[in-house]
Amino acid sequence: MSEQDWKRVDAYLVERLLPPDAALDAALAANAAAGLPPIDVSPAQGRLLQILARVAGARAILEIGTLGGYSTIHLARALPADGRLVSLEASPHHAAVARANIARAGLTDRVEVLVGPALDTLPTLDSPFDFVFIDADKESSAAYLQHALRLSRPGTVIVCDNVVRDGRVADPSLDNPPLAGIRGFFDALGADPRLTATAVQTVGAKGWDGFAIAVVS
Repeated sequence: MSEQDWKRVDAYLVERLLPPDAALDAALAANAAAGLPPIDVSPAQGRLLQILARVAGARAILEIGTLGGYSTIHLARALPADGRLVSLEASPHHAAVARANIARAGLTDRVEVLVGPALDTLPTLDSPFDFVFIDADKESSAAYLQHALRLSRPGTVIVCDNVVRDGRVADPSLDNPPLAGIRGFFDALGADPRLTATAVQTVGAKGWDGFAIAVVS
C-alpha cells in the first residue's frame, strides 16, 4: 500500500469515528495561520491519546512539547473537572498560540503551559503525574524519560511519539542526532526494570511512524 492509501484509510476512520470538532479544527487553522510547523498528531492519534489517558484514569497529565496545543486539547478532555495538565513548550510564540487554542476549547481551567526548554522546566516539577506524553525534540528523549520516571508513580503511563521515523530508527546505516536520541530512548526504556514497555508502528495521515508506550511498576 502507498502513503495515499494510508491517508485514505485514515480519512475513512476519522469520518466514521470522530465527529466534527470546531475547537480542534480552529486550533489547526490557527497553528497554520501562525506559521507553526504541521507536525501535530493526527486526529485519530489525538483521540488515541485521549482514550489512553482515560483508561489510565489520569487526573494529572504531563505533556512535554505543546506546539499549538492540538494534542493538549485531546489530552485535557480526558481529565475530570478537577484534573490538571501541565504542558511544556520551548517557544514563546508556540505557547501563545497554544494558550489561545486551549482557551477557545474551554480548557484554561485545567491546563497550564510553561514556557522554556523542557530540560529547564522539568526540574521545577515535583508532583507525580498519572500520564506523560513526550513529543518534543528527539535528541533529548532519553533525558525526558528519566524526568518522566522521576515524576511518576506505580501505574503511570508514559507515551512517546515519533519513535519509528519512517523506519530509519532500525537502519544502522543511518545516523543523526534525532535518530541517536530515539535509539538512546529505546535503550533506556528496555533496560529499566520499573517499566513494562512496547512500541507500535503507525501509518496514516502522518506517514510511517509510531508510539512507544510504557507503564511504571
